Amino acid sequence: MSLPAEKELRTVLARFADARFRHDLLPTGQSSRELEETSRALCVMTGARTVEEALATADALLEQLRANRRTVTGSSRVLAA
Repeated sequence: MSLPAEKELRTVLARFADARFRHDLLPTGQSSRELEETSRALCVMTGARTVEEALATADALLEQLRANRRTVTGSSRVLAA
């Protein structure tokens, strides 16, 4: 599986959180559809079968992206020295 772009992953996570919050606050047919849509998008993006699995995978992917960024930043400092 290729890594999704960090910005796209964060956008889908934010949309999911917003949909989840609004649905939990006042469940409607519209909020249910939005939650289902964002849940599906998150699962597709992470290659997961459940929302719980997708959230855990998203956390791991974001940590990996942060680690990669630290490595690149660290390499840049070494090269500049």
